[in-house]
This record gives sequence, structure tokens and C-alpha cells, in this order.
Amino acid sequence: MSRSRAALLEMLRSQAEPTTLGALATAAGLHENTVREHLDALVDIGLVTRSRAEPSGRGRPAWLYRASEAEPTAVSEYAGLAAALARTIHDRSSTPREDALAAGWSWGVDLAGQRGASPAATAAAGRREVVAMLDDLGFAPEADSRATSVRLTRCPLLEAAYHYPDVVCAVHLGLTQAALEEYGAEPAGARLLPFAEPGACRLHLTTSRS
Repeated sequence: MSRSRAALLEMLRSQAEPTTLGALATAAGLHENTVREHLDALVDIGLVTRSRAEPSGRGRPAWLYRASEAEPTAVSEYAGLAAALARTIHDRSSTPREDALAAGWSWGVDLAGQRGASPAATAAAGRREVVAMLDDLGFAPEADSRATSVRLTRCPLLEAAYHYPDVVCAVHLGLTQAALEEYGAEPAGARLLPFAEPGACRLHLTTSRS
């Protein structure tokens, strides 16, 4: 199996819900035709299953892909709920990004509180605590030595982020900013760059080398 095909399979295995070709292509940084070829091969050898999405509007419903060994779980239900909430905010809010940031901030405060967060000895130590929290949430982060720049190599809500990045990615940024503050690191410089590179989003936790 080629490296890109294996990476695509691993991406599917990390998803809580079936995922469209478009979302996978965006996350992988590959052309849709290339991803389709890989998926067809994975389906042929039984590692991936394919099913039609529910009809929505005109045209044929999109294909949904899932790793064969993945079974629907409670996480799948929460992923579906998150997608529904993201769609509601996107469609009905006059300020979807701001509302999503606020929701993410509240979530981040709650998550940090559950972990017993308190200001760390240094800003770098605080950022490392935030990276550890993101790891627990399923983002598979890869950080530099001072946790100033982080590659998020998985998205627990890839399908929702693909369709509503203004909402989902803003929620993730908001929770990160809140957690930074709870751990005594400066939240103002935090920036999230969705799908910044093949296979990863980029999260900058500071604008300086503090």
C-alpha cells in the first residue's frame, strides 16, 4: 500500500462518522480524482465501506466512506449532533464565527476546569498543557519544543469542519484560547489555520517566542 493510501485509511479510521470524498481530499491535500482512486482500491480489498448519504436537494447523494472495522458508537452520535449545531449556527446566526468562538471559549473553560487547570509555572508549560488537552480530544497534535506551533494531524469533526469551517474551526480556536488563559498562557496570539497543509491544520499558540 502506498504511503498516501495508507494515510488516507488512517484518516478514515480516526473519524467518528462516515466521511465524504470532498472532506477527505481537502484534509489530505490531494485532488479528488486521486482520493477517489485510493478509496476505490480500499473498498475493493475490503478495508473501507461505501454508502450513499441521505438525499439533500437536487442531484445524486454523495458517497460516504468509513473504515471497515469502525462501528457506530456514542461518539458518532455526538459527531452528528455537532454537525447539526454547526449547520444551525452557520445558517441562522448573523455572526456565526463570533458565536462559535464564544461557544468554544465556554467549552474550553469547562474542559480545563475538569482537568483541574491552574496557571503553570511558565507560559511554555501552560501551552504544553493545552496541547495535552487537544491530544485527549483526538486532534493528534505535533508541537515544537516550546509548544508555540502545533500541527493538528486529525480532526474529530472532519466532515462538519469541511462544510462549516467558519463555525467548527472557530469553536476549536475558542476552546484553545480559553484553555490557554486557564493555564496562565496568553490567548490573544492564538491562530488556527484550517487545512493549512496536507494532512494537518496549523495552530499557532503565540505570536512571539515567549
